[in-house]
Amino acid sequence: MAAKNIHFIINPSAGKGKSPLTPEFLEQFFVRSLTQVTVKYSNYKKHAIELTKESIAQGADILVACGGDGTINEVASSLVGTSIPLGIVPIGSGNGLASNLGISKNLRKALTLLRNPHTTQIDVGCINGKYFFSNTGLGFDAKVIKNYESSHRRTLLGYLQACAMSFKKHDSIRNIAIKINDQDIRTDIFMVFVSNSNEMGYKLSLTPKASLQDGFLDALVISKIGRLKMLWLGILLLMNRPYLLKEAKSFRAQKIELFKDGKEILDSQVDGELFSVGNRHISIGVMAHALNVIAPPDFQ
Repeated sequence: MAAKNIHFIINPSAGKGKSPLTPEFLEQFFVRSLTQVTVKYSNYKKHAIELTKESIAQGADILVACGGDGTINEVASSLVGTSIPLGIVPIGSGNGLASNLGISKNLRKALTLLRNPHTTQIDVGCINGKYFFSNTGLGFDAKVIKNYESSHRRTLLGYLQACAMSFKKHDSIRNIAIKINDQDIRTDIFMVFVSNSNEMGYKLSLTPKASLQDGFLDALVISKIGRLKMLWLGILLLMNRPYLLKEAKSFRAQKIELFKDGKEILDSQVDGELFSVGNRHISIGVMAHALNVIAPPDFQ
């Protein structure tokens, strides 16, 4: 029996840069005669994409993303539509996708899943050609991610500070048209949030009913609101009940289109990373069961 090749793509700065994931640490979880472990470190943005493509060419049987949702996105994006399964060791800040899949933040428990891998298929979202696995959004949440990235503090406190900064300076996106399920919406928006998973990270959710395997995206469209309503939304978010806001409308859809008048370049966030769509026409869709992932046997 040929040894199984498992390649680990590790973001060394994730988890405050204190992760013990070294080749020596990882090899103790596998039988050497049955498993060949290869470890690679991503050192800059999009480096994990390069490393993943290299590992595919080298014949990797399993690719394991070790980091947060951003690292997972870079590794998983190259695996969409292939038979190579994605393993996840969540050592990032939010870890929304891993949490939705039921993958423990405990390193030993997460690594144990890889010894006798149970593979399942999940849906993949796409915004203007870029894949997302957890969520994407425009408006307030994109502003939060922009401030979050500039703060260089990948902690819950850093995220809350980015929210506070965005709260003080946020302006709604004006004159935008949205088409969802043949329904046309034209309004000034506070936020359009589209999710594949039921968690953003930090156990927070704007789409608590979302499923990774139903072939649909869950969208939350919030029209322009004032500061008091923004505070109320924050409270509802902590309760995982944002849909109770009067200005919020929830949708399940396979395709969402947005059209923006004028020359303004729109920012979005994709799996917690800033992404400039750079286009007045934004198309968001879903590919059903397009990614193989390793998850606990009881994942539904």
